[in-house]
Amino acid sequence: MTIEFAEMPDAEGYFGEYGGQVIPPELKAVMDDINVAYDEVRKTQAFQDELAELYTHYVGRPSPIFYARRLSEKIGGARIFLKREDLNHTGAHKINHCLGEALLAKHMGKKKVLAETGAGQHGVALATACALVGIPCEIHMGEVDIKKEHPNVTKMKILGCDLIPVSRGTKTLKDAVDSAFDEYLRDPVNFLYAIGSVVGPHPFPRMVRDFQSIVGKEARAQFWEREQQLPTVVTACVGGGSNAIGIFTEFLPDEEVRLIGVEPAGLGLDTPDHAATLTLGVKGAIHGFKCYNLQDEKGNPLAVYSIASGLDYPGVGPQHSYLKDHGRVTYETVDDKECLDAFITLSRTEGIIPALESAHAVAYAMRLGKGMSAAETILINLSGRGDKDADFVAEKLGL
Repeated sequence: MTIEFAEMPDAEGYFGEYGGQVIPPELKAVMDDINVAYDEVRKTQAFQDELAELYTHYVGRPSPIFYARRLSEKIGGARIFLKREDLNHTGAHKINHCLGEALLAKHMGKKKVLAETGAGQHGVALATACALVGIPCEIHMGEVDIKKEHPNVTKMKILGCDLIPVSRGTKTLKDAVDSAFDEYLRDPVNFLYAIGSVVGPHPFPRMVRDFQSIVGKEARAQFWEREQQLPTVVTACVGGGSNAIGIFTEFLPDEEVRLIGVEPAGLGLDTPDHAATLTLGVKGAIHGFKCYNLQDEKGNPLAVYSIASGLDYPGVGPQHSYLKDHGRVTYETVDDKECLDAFITLSRTEGIIPALESAHAVAYAMRLGKGMSAAETILINLSGRGDKDADFVAEKLGL
């Protein structure tokens, strides 16, 4: 049977058994209004033209594909290519959907846009987009991540957003989501919660995927033009999963292309200090949708960990859950040590400092590429740059 991945989700927001709206009836009405507004505005030529104009002249799209020659030679085996989302305005893929969400909020007449952030890239991108369209922005961020990702905190403040420190729980991404959602529930009619990944209740997994699919559309065409063939492997890191689904979507029908998502193994899969949701998680609900998630014996979300603040989330996008079950995407893991090694190796072989999130995908490509031939290729979605992580890594490694 041929699976028409592009037709998902269904009208209720389900990717197979995952996704949907596990939310109170009053919030369902608000989400349905967002869905209707999104369907209306995305089909208009004016919206498409405005978004395309911003992608080209504001973000700097298309982002290039770069052949990492020295990295490839160092590991031996496959040739490694990078889709350079780190070169986007604000330094990551997050700006792709933040512009779309900010324009939607403007279209709907919302009075405030709010969101969570972990590594700060979504926060910076959303604060940027809101400054551009003239809508107040509020970002919730765990105190642990505020300390760790100080450069992005400074940028958010400069951009004029209201930064809310979150001191509850583990003081990281999951708790920032809870805090932002609580604020959103105060006035969901006048506020828009601009979810930062392909997670949350319908229509956000679809909406964020649609905006991020520009990455895969560009990458497939660029790679074909350059190599006259498709990549052997396409890989990306997976936390919530927006950068991965962004590049995977265009390649889903290409059965000859292996798609591999890379989760954070943290301090090891045999410890509680990881965020390998698809690898070790179970089916359940979290933050208004069904997916694989990491939970305790009572069904509550676990306190997860990753050296990369943008990956330490106990759930994952519903489409990733579906793709795992159907075997179209394989999900692997990389631990902190391997991630740090890839961070330094890419920096010193190619002069490209990756985000710690992206370094997980780089690490897996280095591991996999050694066993492949030079005729084979790996395309990495380099989802962000490592400015935000440089001081943290330098201190951790004693540089």
